[in-house]
Amino acid sequence: RFALPPQEQFPERLRSVLHVLYLLFNEGYATSGGPDLARSDLSGEAIRLARALRIALPDDPEVAALLALMLLTDARRPARVDAHGELVPLAEQDRSLWDRALIDEGTALMIEARRAGRVGEYQLQAAVAAAHDRAPDHGRTDWPEIASLYGLLEQMTGNPMVTLNRAVAVAMAQDPRAGLELLEGLEDRLGDHHRLHAVRAHLLELAGDVPAAL
Repeated sequence: RFALPPQEQFPERLRSVLHVLYLLFNEGYATSGGPDLARSDLSGEAIRLARALRIALPDDPEVAALLALMLLTDARRPARVDAHGELVPLAEQDRSLWDRALIDEGTALMIEARRAGRVGEYQLQAAVAAAHDRAPDHGRTDWPEIASLYGLLEQMTGNPMVTLNRAVAVAMAQDPRAGLELLEGLEDRLGDHHRLHAVRAHLLELAGDVPAAL
């Protein structure tokens, strides 16, 4: 059983717990080091703890939303790696391999969290994951919706990684140049980050500027 903190400490402590579970899941889903691309033991433990937290706090929308986000993301795990152990981009994944039971459970949790009427960071991230999961193929992804969700998340968090993700969504919803415009000056917030370089190269390639992408 969970020993809950005093009421005056509860909101801050809960935010910390949710953030740790979020980081634990992400480290398991895409490891930051070591020989393995993913560690299902870590992501599985994060899901287990999130389920336990939801039992303790069944009415908290962000707890439900974080669990939804984990399930909606983990549902794509079977298609993330090919037979040679290489990562498969989302656009190229075989969506028939996705775990529909996890998607259904995560979607139901997300809808339940939304009914609380208090929008939070994990609710927005879960909504993005759900938009990807319900698309029958990459070409029919609702990119305008995803771009809008990332815009709200950017306003809420100010996180430069959210801006990076929004740039990709805007590029897909409008055109690559619109996404590239959002990357201007992002080095000041992200520094010399490999993901920024990768996204810029990808959008330049989509824009037809292969030499600049290289």
